[in-house]
Amino acid sequence: MTKNIWTILGVILAVVIAWWIVSALFSVLWFIAKLAIVAVVAVLVFVVIRSVFSRADD
Repeated sequence: MTKNIWTILGVILAVVIAWWIVSALFSVLWFIAKLAIVAVVAVLVFVVIRSVFSRADD
């Protein structure tokens, strides 16, 4: 009976740890995805601003 309790507690602990690891992993992946999107938008805005100011100089 005692072995069954430890098995159940071990399974619950394993699920909790796995849940935390997966959550942390998705947080990191989402941060990297947002960083990539921000980089692309920043490049596009830079190109637009550069083209606007180059036309104004002509």
